[in-house]
Amino acid sequence: MIPFNKPFLAGKEIEFIQDSVQSGKISGNGLFTKKCQEYFEKRYGFKKTLLTTSCTDALEMAAILLDIQPGDEVIVPSYTFVSSALAFIRQGAKIIFADSRSDLPGIDEYKIEELITTQTKAIVVVHYAGVACNMEKIMQLANQYGIFVIEDAAQAVDSYFKGQPLGGIGHMGTFSFHETKNIIAGEGGMLAINDERFIERSEIIWEKGTNRSAFFKGEIDKYGWVDIGSSFLPSEIIAAFLFAQLEKLDEIQNRRKQIWQLYYEDLQALASKGHITLPYIPEYATNNGHMFYLVVKDQRCRDELLQYLKRNGIHAVFHYISLHTSEYYLQNNQPDVLPQAERFTQCLIRLPFFFELEDHEIQFISDHIKTFFA
Repeated sequence: MIPFNKPFLAGKEIEFIQDSVQSGKISGNGLFTKKCQEYFEKRYGFKKTLLTTSCTDALEMAAILLDIQPGDEVIVPSYTFVSSALAFIRQGAKIIFADSRSDLPGIDEYKIEELITTQTKAIVVVHYAGVACNMEKIMQLANQYGIFVIEDAAQAVDSYFKGQPLGGIGHMGTFSFHETKNIIAGEGGMLAINDERFIERSEIIWEKGTNRSAFFKGEIDKYGWVDIGSSFLPSEIIAAFLFAQLEKLDEIQNRRKQIWQLYYEDLQALASKGHITLPYIPEYATNNGHMFYLVVKDQRCRDELLQYLKRNGIHAVFHYISLHTSEYYLQNNQPDVLPQAERFTQCLIRLPFFFELEDHEIQFISDHIKTFFA
């Protein structure tokens, strides 16, 4: 069976973990945490970064920093992972779901304005498959209406919008280092803060509501409980693993982009015949090789293709079930009509994608997809 995902060891993960253990400090905010945060700040120009135990935690920090209160509305794409909405629901927000574009699963930027009300506090944009949403349009709306923008860049490390790194354009950005992502730590995430108003408080929330970070920097002579917060810091073991990955980021990215291109070229003939739709990369966006997906004509075709691939030793998967159709949301809300999100729910297939996927395996997968449609 060709697996859907296989975690990749870049080389020094075990060595760096051993270094962290031998240093005598494996709790959070140690040497490797600082190395990782400095890496992202220097490479991408983020004003402040904080490692977290997951992208979900980073989103929860963002919701706290925005002071989301009951009655506030937050616009979120329906076609996304539950964390994009859950972090704000936990603070009492009312989620307003937005539809996807017709040409890609990301939020339809031209459907956002009609969802804005006087209660709208924030827009969450999800850069699906690492492909940028139209951040120029979204930030124009945010500035016009006085709304905050959170970039859910869980899939978008090392991807850009018109030369600007994703996660670095909105007021805050969140990243994931889950084992299915380009750069991994098993679990793990990061909050990028691009608005200086949030920097000082972010360190307090990150440190369980204490001003402990200021104490360690010598800014105060003792620390105490000064705000709300939680235990968002990952251990140094996670940070050590992550830093080994960051040392090989360019090598990892280059290979993943090669895999993406091989899939695209192999399946182009099927797309030209109308059997499938291949991923679309707008001219303002880059491709970071996070995933390769295809869209088929209907749910029956999707299910039959997935079963066919499984019978032939290929583990492909479908992806998100749109959140506006979820059991939890429908307990207290009337069903929305979001046709593009529902189409991607029913018709999108993700193919196996990981660093060590061989060229001949990509060809094997592509050939079986061609055989299915033949």
